[in-house]
Amino acid sequence: PSTAANVALPTRNDFFSRPRLTISRCPTFTDTSVIYHTTEQLVMNRMAFRYVPAGVSPPGSALPCRTIESLPTSYRVSWEDRSSFVKVTPDGLGLIGERGFRSARCNAPVREGKWYMEVRVEDGGGDRSTHAPDISMRQGSHVRLGWARREAPLNGPVGLDAYSYGYRDKNGDKVYLSRPRPYGRSFRSGDVIGMYISLPPRCKPDPRDNNDPAHIRRERIPIEFKGQEYFESLEYPQSKEMTALMDFSNKSSNTASLPSASSNKKAASTKNLPERGARPGQVPEAPVLRPLPTLSGSHVAFFVNGECQGIAFEDLFDYLPLRTTPTSRKKEKDKKRAREGAPQEHKENPFDDGTLGYYPFISLFNYARVRLNPGPNFDFPPPPDIDSVLKNTDHNVNQAQTWRPICERYPEFMKEQWDLDDQEEEEAALDAAKRVEVEKTEAQKKAQREKSRQQTEARKRAKKHA
Repeated sequence: PSTAANVALPTRNDFFSRPRLTISRCPTFTDTSVIYHTTEQLVMNRMAFRYVPAGVSPPGSALPCRTIESLPTSYRVSWEDRSSFVKVTPDGLGLIGERGFRSARCNAPVREGKWYMEVRVEDGGGDRSTHAPDISMRQGSHVRLGWARREAPLNGPVGLDAYSYGYRDKNGDKVYLSRPRPYGRSFRSGDVIGMYISLPPRCKPDPRDNNDPAHIRRERIPIEFKGQEYFESLEYPQSKEMTALMDFSNKSSNTASLPSASSNKKAASTKNLPERGARPGQVPEAPVLRPLPTLSGSHVAFFVNGECQGIAFEDLFDYLPLRTTPTSRKKEKDKKRAREGAPQEHKENPFDDGTLGYYPFISLFNYARVRLNPGPNFDFPPPPDIDSVLKNTDHNVNQAQTWRPICERYPEFMKEQWDLDDQEEEEAALDAAKRVEVEKTEAQKKAQREKSRQQTEARKRAKKHA
């Protein structure tokens, strides 16, 4: 869009008189003397809410908004899906963090297949950042890289909890559940880190099971923010089953197994007081934890300047929501009945909304800087078959390439979103037609009842005057 169009417009009373954009107005980078920018004019993902740029639908559409893109329309860091303490370059490939670990996700998830990208560390490995405003800082800059699900918090490093898998510059440890483990070589400023992930084919939903989390369903509401439309939705919440994995008292070394309830004794509070009616000395039952499915055969590996460090993590947790229980479904039905006729409001989504998967997750500490390279041209191209290298099997340099540069994922992801837009538009049009038919039938019934009433009254009047 032109510079004149790429500005925030005042809110209009008539929604459909607003400009119909195909590209989001934001962000704008007006100060060309600055390399790394904040984007105050953007709405950011935080406080358990998530935002996607939207545009007003064409006239005659059943839905008010559709998904649109932001510039540049390529694989990069997400403008909305990053900590506000991570500054970016206008091309979305350069990042710098401030004090404390803060993170950013890229703008398209990996849901299946084998994908590769590079990250050049410009300031990290404990070196003093060239962009640090305070030369007296005691600690240097540090970088952690990895893959994370939607539930991973942005105001913390990759590997903080069970939702992300990380590799850190210091000592070359791999990090998961905040527990560093020996893995590969350390890296620092000037090094190029290759990030590889392999996921099995995506699980198809069971058409006979309406509660299968693999069904794709979106729960989002269009809003306006500073002259730009967005889809607002609740972020997927962290489950108690995944949170329980953080219990360090669990002595099981297999992180894929179902964690046991904590045995730690806690001080009495409103949350752990005995339930009403419980007998003295009665031990409360441990909460029933749902099983945690894994993606069989999945794995993550890292490269340093083209040198393979081996498999860091395998059999990653499935990114789909855990199956809801009959009790939670009953509660949701009761809430739905209570909401009937009320204004539209947010609700948790127990299904895949098409944005689930594993995202490249960049974590920066103390003014660390990195530059993303989504491909297709890499500084250190990996072998055609990365898995054969990881598994120490024979590989031929002339064989067909089995992985894809992650830059190819962005157009695929946007097509998936637009296909969902078309599907929802068709469903909304059918629902609207059904409502019209129902209203027409009800109007006919009402007219027939009114006609019968008038005929009855006429007969009564005629009988009275006879």
